[in-house]
Amino acid sequence: MSRAALLILADGRFPAGGHAHSGGAEAAVKAGRITGAPSLEAFCRGRLHTTGLVSAALAAAAALGVAEPTALDAAADARTPSLALRTAARKLGRQLLRAARATWPSPDLDALARAFPKGAHQPVVLGAAARAAGLGPADAAYCAAYESISGPATAVVRLLSLDPFDATAALARLGDDVDRVAAAAAAAAGRVPDEGLDALPAASAPLLEIGGEAHAAWPVRLFAS
Repeated sequence: MSRAALLILADGRFPAGGHAHSGGAEAAVKAGRITGAPSLEAFCRGRLHTTGLVSAALAAAAALGVAEPTALDAAADARTPSLALRTAARKLGRQLLRAARATWPSPDLDALARAFPKGAHQPVVLGAAARAAGLGPADAAYCAAYESISGPATAVVRLLSLDPFDATAALARLGDDVDRVAAAAAAAAGRVPDEGLDALPAASAPLLEIGGEAHAAWPVRLFAS
């Protein structure tokens, strides 16, 4: 395992398409739920412990190889009520898979591309990419957990002209939360062989789902989701 692979996969400059998505932050800004650094931190904390936890567990399970990708993708579908967010997750998954196949060529990634020509859910692809890169389930969980908050933080810098130092400080204050979520996600993935996919968390974030549906209908928007 190469720690450099983890840095590459978690790097916001990795060409996986995440820069075009706000993780629900654009809708939250318009609704007045994010107005500055304190509310951004609160938003990210809530996202981390719901959507982030689910994504991290799915990624960890995919990296561990304890379930078929098709089953994991169905589990991701079941945990994402919003059609708009399912569509966004698959678009992100397709772009991530393109980048991962170019970076870490793997028969497993090729098979995933054939099974999901329109894209699998992004966390499932993330876990498969981590596995192809020689990383473990905890690494994949950390990538997914961090990504669940770094995307919205970066988006809010653009949406509100927020000081990037303040946004980064908010992320740093969530470090212990990221540790806990990644550990819980990896532990849940480890239970899948004995308990099945029901061992994976299904934490909900209704405002993110509602916001995602509303955002998809906007005639003008800065981000895709």
